[in-house]
Amino acid sequence: MADFLSPSERSQRMSRIRSSDTAPELALRRELHRLGLRYTLGNKKLVGKPDLVFPRHRTIVFVHGCFWHRHQGCSICTTPKSNTPFWQEKFDRNVARDTRVSAQLEAMGWRVLITWECELQSGIRTRATAERLAGLIRAGSA
Repeated sequence: MADFLSPSERSQRMSRIRSSDTAPELALRRELHRLGLRYTLGNKKLVGKPDLVFPRHRTIVFVHGCFWHRHQGCSICTTPKSNTPFWQEKFDRNVARDTRVSAQLEAMGWRVLITWECELQSGIRTRATAERLAGLIRAGSA
């Protein structure tokens, strides 16, 4: 199916996609805070712009969008039908960057946890994901 938007309209729409303070990220932050975990945001000293940094636990959490970061087996992880080679190259670069950043952070002594957008789509899923992450975060600092 051809794109129903003109290139300028598509560009404008894509420019409005946020990279931080997304709805899934905010939902997870609320739940983790409710569970008593405290974190920092926007730590410029760390590579990869981590979404949540738990300095006390030496743990970082990334909230990945299933589409952009290619969550395998997820229905949100689709490939656009138009300009497919461009998108595939972009997705490949994103996945390679994610792998490289995780390795760099782990080499610096950080534990890296990743949660996916689809795990945060409802209140029940968000709560379960936050509880699972809280357990992992706390277990790592023991």
